[in-house]
Amino acid sequence: MTVIFDVLHLYYLPQYLPVAAQLGNKGIQVSFLFYEQADKSLNSVAEKVIEQLQIDASWVKGWDEAKQIYQTRKANWIVFGNAVSDLEVIHQYSKTALMQHGIGPKSCYYDVSKNPTTVRFIEGQHRLKRLNKLYPNGNFVDTGYAKLDPIVNREPQSLTIEKLGLDPTKKTLLYAPTFYPSSLEKFAKSFPNDFADFNILVKPHFFSQTKEKYRKQRAILNRWKKSKNVYVASIEDVSLVPFMAMADVMLSDASSAIFEFAALGKPTIWCDFYQLRWSYRGVFRFRFKKRLDSDIGFFEKVALRTKSYSALSEAVDYAASEDFSHSHEYEALIEELAGKVDGQCSVRIADYLVKNCQ
Repeated sequence: MTVIFDVLHLYYLPQYLPVAAQLGNKGIQVSFLFYEQADKSLNSVAEKVIEQLQIDASWVKGWDEAKQIYQTRKANWIVFGNAVSDLEVIHQYSKTALMQHGIGPKSCYYDVSKNPTTVRFIEGQHRLKRLNKLYPNGNFVDTGYAKLDPIVNREPQSLTIEKLGLDPTKKTLLYAPTFYPSSLEKFAKSFPNDFADFNILVKPHFFSQTKEKYRKQRAILNRWKKSKNVYVASIEDVSLVPFMAMADVMLSDASSAIFEFAALGKPTIWCDFYQLRWSYRGVFRFRFKKRLDSDIGFFEKVALRTKSYSALSEAVDYAASEDFSHSHEYEALIEELAGKVDGQCSVRIADYLVKNCQ
């Protein structure tokens, strides 16, 4: 049996790796297919990650070449992190699975199943019910979110507070903004000083660090990283997982990180204030609402909501205090939205792939 993981973007890896490890434990042949990027520095980063992880990797220049490889290799399963075209061609040779790389509130979470893979692994009954209603002919299996397994299972992480040169006696804030719509531009220049009593980890989205249109975000990040209490993740820090493992409190915005950190039972703050392009403001605000799915309404049920940067200090103080507590409905809601958080999500996915390989 062979399984190929399609790595269109490097940030798909944290969701794939726990499943790949479980498959490897079963003696399954696992490989990864990477896509060359126009920015050669990104390819160098990927090569370093491949070397560090010691994974079997191949490279393609684009989807047409990937499709040819898939038709040649005829793997039992090809696992994708997003929607792809030409599935009817791929399905002549292999079965396909979709493991969405995030469980956030953007509409694309549901849209990607318009072109159905053989199976899509889902996080929680809420999403399962919605997808079954939207696509009654689809095959959706609630396995939970594999990316969280290493934290739940307390696996050793590559990064620690000490390794990052921060103060282990302080509590740690993690700020994990998405690229758009993002709260990043709404944060004060004085963010590190405003929260000087904390270590601050900043894990920006991959696109914030790589795409030209987000260069203003990079300017903010470069300013913050000069502060002694701040570590800004580099492009080589591919996974959010070690940062979530280190953090006591997380701040985020329109990102799946909200659900991910909340699923770990840790205090999460929703920064519900964004820098919007003019084409998303005023009479065009409908575009903003269209980009975000109604699932964002659940953020307020699993996180503390702040409507401005000035409100953050009070929210952080409460979240970091011994007075912080979750609602009685919290655990049931988390399972509804993220599936079982038991460290066995990757096991369930691997078992499914093995049992249904023919």
